Amino acid sequence: MSEALVILSGGQDSTTCVAVAKNKFDGIHTITFDYGQRHKVELESAEAISQMTGALTHEVIQLGPVLAGDSPLISKNELGKYDSASDLPDGVEPTFIPGRNILFLTIASNRAYWHGVKDIFTGVCQEDFAGYWDCRQVFIDAMQIAISQGIAGSDSHFKIHTPLMDLNKAQSVLLAKDELKDEFESVMAKTHTCYDGIRGGCGKCHACHLRDRGFKESGIDDPLWKIASTR
Repeated sequence: MSEALVILSGGQDSTTCVAVAKNKFDGIHTITFDYGQRHKVELESAEAISQMTGALTHEVIQLGPVLAGDSPLISKNELGKYDSASDLPDGVEPTFIPGRNILFLTIASNRAYWHGVKDIFTGVCQEDFAGYWDCRQVFIDAMQIAISQGIAGSDSHFKIHTPLMDLNKAQSVLLAKDELKDEFESVMAKTHTCYDGIRGGCGKCHACHLRDRGFKESGIDDPLWKIASTR
């Protein structure tokens, strides 16, 4: 039985990765991280999505305030709000948390090895880069070698799958629709994207704008709109 491990935040992108992995492998395990994030409500989404998609196991890793920095996702700094996607700033996003994906992939490799799994999925995407250095293919390639060498003494013991790496948000919506099929609406309605932790989205933060633009450009209605009460 071939299995994979998926890093599942509870958001749109990682949920799409769950769908891709589920269709490619016989079984999947999901892992979620509680690192004191502002949008902690995503943990509930991750658990629900893991159950809905039939994951073999789901684990929430309690990291606590281990990640330091001035990102508004883990500090009291004000979260940036914008009137439209065209107002989003260039350069490194203030929400960037140095080392977050390094830590996540390191722990994921430990759990993957424990489960006897060599395939790890993560929803990073360099198309919507926004200055997140740990969302680029060059980073993933380096991490794959590092964790493979550190755990098994090989450059390729683990395979880190990044099915969204070269897709824009509209393309990722279409991929989710194709992979989830009849479950698309019910599963996507459970996802959480908003950095401010508001169910249905605040409609103003960086993440909300990217999601809204992606669904609009894909020509597909966002199932999350049906539960939004603050938009």
